[in-house]
Amino acid sequence: MAVKNRFAELHDDITAWRRDIHQNPEILFETHRTSALVADKLRAFGCDEVVTGIGRTGVIGVIKGNKTESGKVVGLRADMDALPIHEATGVEYASLTDGAMHACGHDGHTAMLLGAAQYLAETRNFDGTVVVIFQPAEEGGGGGKEMCDDGMMDRWGIQEVYGMHNWPGLPTGHFAIRSGPFFAATDQFDIYVEGKGGHAAKPNDTVDTTVMASQLVMSLQTIASRNADPIDQVVVSVTSFETSSKAFNVIPQKVHLKGTVRTMSKEMRNLAETRINEICSGVAMTFGGTAEVDYHRGYPVMVNSEEQTAFAVDVAKSVSGQCDEAPLVMGGEDFAFMLEERPGAYIVVGNGEGAMVHHPEYNFNDDAIPAGCSWWAGIAEQRMPMS
Repeated sequence: MAVKNRFAELHDDITAWRRDIHQNPEILFETHRTSALVADKLRAFGCDEVVTGIGRTGVIGVIKGNKTESGKVVGLRADMDALPIHEATGVEYASLTDGAMHACGHDGHTAMLLGAAQYLAETRNFDGTVVVIFQPAEEGGGGGKEMCDDGMMDRWGIQEVYGMHNWPGLPTGHFAIRSGPFFAATDQFDIYVEGKGGHAAKPNDTVDTTVMASQLVMSLQTIASRNADPIDQVVVSVTSFETSSKAFNVIPQKVHLKGTVRTMSKEMRNLAETRINEICSGVAMTFGGTAEVDYHRGYPVMVNSEEQTAFAVDVAKSVSGQCDEAPLVMGGEDFAFMLEERPGAYIVVGNGEGAMVHHPEYNFNDDAIPAGCSWWAGIAEQRMPMS
């Protein structure tokens, strides 16, 4: 693997940073310790500018090349937040915070971008400016949107932006990417069903919300099977069914359903929201009850730009000799907000065999560090080469 020699030298240091972050996980925007650690290291590396508090607890580092005549400005982004999961890895550097762990590898992403920042600040072998972006609250908080809303792109004149995620199951240090839609839009819904509660022995005197809600759960699946174009992906999942009564002999007055909708296009996203409202209204009317829908739009579809994806592939091949075509991912990624503001690309790097992300036994593979660091450094040096 053609990783940069400097990252082999820095591997132990970057691993130590990663394991320190892993041991001290922070959730959503509460990344105060992690953000402070990142800012301190960026200052120690000699970054030209270090700014904290972007998107609440985000951190920005600016590194100018030996030349800046090209006028190019490239952003490199890593996420910092952990998940509300109790760790079960058994590693010696396991989480010291009960109920929180780095179960998605953001500790590895942060450490790798720090390693790349150190190298770029040392060498500055590029003609332009690199902006390293350390983002909080990727796991459902929309930290990427908040950093954009704080004017990050315009303030630092970012022209292109690149991100990376580790990928269990892909060989360690290998890469995969796809142009166009890559990660799904992720929306959530609450459905409040109300009927007429009563005794289970006299269902005829009730409007049975459990039957009504059960019909809703099944009918919502017709969005994918009968409303959606078969080649335009949509997944509607009801994930919670909670009644207002826990008794064996009571038909409850109310039922609360929760779930998610995942789509790969704006058209399908709009269709899914419309059909959920229509299905709920129709089923409730059929049973003589009501169903109120509260639909929450979350992360948009993450769309890789064609030109920047092709460039990201070239950099990946220069590091590992390969770059696979990645499958569509129905999970969400709030890097999508940054790609809505600027062209760019998001790639995945192999984490090897082991537990999938969001699992209590997941652990980032430190052997992936040299490849990840080399890719980020390569983005800067190859996009803004010295003449």
